[in-house]
Amino acid sequence: MTACAIAIGTSIGSAAAGGCNFEIQGEGRVAAVVDARSLRLDDGREVKLAGIEVADRTKAVAALTALLVGRDVTLRGQDDTPDRYGRQPAYAFLEGQEIPVQGELLRRGLALVSSEVADKDCAAALMAAEAEARAARSGTWAEAGVIKNAESPDDILAGIGRFMVVEGRVLSVRQAGATTYLNFGRNWTRDFALTISRRIVPAFEAAGLAPKSLENRRIRVRGWVEARRGPRIELLRLGQIELLDGN
Repeated sequence: MTACAIAIGTSIGSAAAGGCNFEIQGEGRVAAVVDARSLRLDDGREVKLAGIEVADRTKAVAALTALLVGRDVTLRGQDDTPDRYGRQPAYAFLEGQEIPVQGELLRRGLALVSSEVADKDCAAALMAAEAEARAARSGTWAEAGVIKNAESPDDILAGIGRFMVVEGRVLSVRQAGATTYLNFGRNWTRDFALTISRRIVPAFEAAGLAPKSLENRRIRVRGWVEARRGPRIELLRLGQIELLDGN
């Protein structure tokens, strides 16, 4: 199973077997929840919860506070280099739990899987948790419009600079210089499109997802929306794409 083709019905238990079980990068007791995805440990370290984008900040803070404050966590990750705010990115595990706390936020519908998860097993576990919430219409999934329609570019443009999940059918694939465009409409100055740079294409080809093969396929994509004439999401990782049809 690849990160780009996660079945909606996948159970979190089966996907979590090896998901996000990276090397231990530290341990500590949670002293406080700083914000919707940041924790402060009792030794002063701050931790950024990796792999998610928060959908409901107020409820996420409340959930994290109830789950974590005063409890010991194990921090796992592939890289513990602090971000520009001095926070250590990590997946936080409570004792005896097979999935990180990120999975619980996803399962409650309080977060979305980030576009930055490179490890396919971790991505599978997180996507399964998100799919569980989507199927149950939990949290943010109880509302209409969480997933944007690629055929409604105005709705996507309204979220420039924000993280979004978008669904639609790729109408055409075109290359211009070092950039390949996956177009979801016929007006390239206004309609939604995905961009992929020439240096990234080999990774997609190796996974059986050559850009041209996505033409006329229905897909779900996630990422940060930019305005370059029309709304755009740049493809950087395989896990940004889910195939939604059987063609």
